Amino acid sequence: MIRTQIQLTEEQAGKLRELSAASRESVAALIRQAVDQFIAAGKPDRAALYRRAESVVGKYKSDSGEISIHHDRYLEEAFGS
Repeated sequence: MIRTQIQLTEEQAGKLRELSAASRESVAALIRQAVDQFIAAGKPDRAALYRRAESVVGKYKSDSGEISIHHDRYLEEAFGS
């Protein structure tokens, strides 16, 4: 293994210590697991993300012609924000 030094926020370090105690694994082991997951996930394919977003454009119809203008208001009404 290669020794590496990192800096964490107080909150990150605290949460890692809590997870470490709860799982009975070292903080270092938890960090290695997180790095492995990050590497396995790979870089997002931006082109695929754009294609996915474009696939819903125009998919739904509305009687109102102002949805794109007042979308925040409609969402607020729908979700009660």
